[in-house]
Amino acid sequence: MKSVSPRFSRRNFLQRQLAWAGACLAAPLWVPAPVLGRGGALPPSERVAMGFIGVGGQGAGHLLGGAWTYLAGGYTARKDVQVLAVCDVWRDRRERARDRVNQHYQQVYGQAGYRPCEAYTDFRHVLDRADIDAVLIASPAHWHAVMSVMAAQAGKDIYCEKPTACTIRESQAVLRAVRRYGRVYQAGTQQRSEYNGYFRRACEYVRSGRLGQLKEIYAYRDGGAIAWGAKFGPAKPVPETLDWDLYLGPAPWVPYDGNTGAHRYDIGELNWGQHHYDIVQWAAGMDDSGPVALFMEEGRTSYRYANGVVVHGRPYPGEPVGHDGGCCFVGAHGRLAVDRGNLVSYPEDIIREPLRPNEVHLYFSDSHSGNFLECVKSRKKTICDADIAHRAASALLLGGIEKILQRPLQWDPVAEQFVGDEEANRLLSIAQRPPWQV
Repeated sequence: MKSVSPRFSRRNFLQRQLAWAGACLAAPLWVPAPVLGRGGALPPSERVAMGFIGVGGQGAGHLLGGAWTYLAGGYTARKDVQVLAVCDVWRDRRERARDRVNQHYQQVYGQAGYRPCEAYTDFRHVLDRADIDAVLIASPAHWHAVMSVMAAQAGKDIYCEKPTACTIRESQAVLRAVRRYGRVYQAGTQQRSEYNGYFRRACEYVRSGRLGQLKEIYAYRDGGAIAWGAKFGPAKPVPETLDWDLYLGPAPWVPYDGNTGAHRYDIGELNWGQHHYDIVQWAAGMDDSGPVALFMEEGRTSYRYANGVVVHGRPYPGEPVGHDGGCCFVGAHGRLAVDRGNLVSYPEDIIREPLRPNEVHLYFSDSHSGNFLECVKSRKKTICDADIAHRAASALLLGGIEKILQRPLQWDPVAEQFVGDEEANRLLSIAQRPPWQV
């Protein structure tokens, strides 16, 4: 047996360690003021630690500032957030995002080389981190539901871009997971919070009866769906900077053809439609339900609710207001139209008088990201929680099925299935490539 040199004996080792510890205690301890909560910064215990999954156009806008974040610098600039991870299947996107986040924090904390944010290719590495409280999902649409379910299972709160899901069954799976694991969920249908409160006020006027009995809603856009599709472009070499298999995820494997669009598999209005139908559901008082019948009308999907309200998936004739995420509501005593820049009524006095105390007052939020972060801390429901998101997504996706089948359908919003129509019920789900089934 080889002998141990006296120089490295256990006694000498312990003496060295004790001397080192004493020197550390004697030396002044320097900690940046922001870490302690001084200088206007919040201490780590009061910040929400976040990971961002998908940092292309939409995700990078949320992360660093964009037209839909309504705060200069995005989540990174918020004092109540610490961005710890970014993830994307494209190397240049994730590394660029990581570097910009870390440059910002170096300036804020006054520490050269301070790098709290890490970059990942596989989103599961983000979910595995116990120090991350919440994730923002801005991946391609066909990933939204799978990632949301897995994030809930991992104990993360979730802000997910629209569409919430690409099929009714996926949307149900998201709702079940959020409920089971007690997570906070915010759908990226920010119109309930932003745009000067136009959408909230419109829904309050409608639900307060200012139009009289509500008869029709013009949604400007009709249904959306997803189809994997058998066609693809000519095969090309996969770039070294892209994880193609992880981009496809639950979609069937096909050779790389250069198309990595966020909405590669969309049919119809899957991208934008949930914005419109979120407001349809809110104004109609159907956040916990849905339509009972669907039919084609002038080449577009239309819906009928149990209370007799008919929703047309097209613009109101001659009305310019409503195209930008909005709707037009028609009642017995007039009509009202709303979009991201306008709120108008006919006659004008319908919206001229402010809302009275005895009229309907809906959930108030003037910041969608702020509402999410507040609810992460308080554990209250967000303004677009998983229940609301599921029903808004369902209305849109039901319209997509109607668009595919081109014949009248009867829907049971309680059982969440088509009545006596197995062909339609088969379209409530879509095959997913292992191991990504939900």
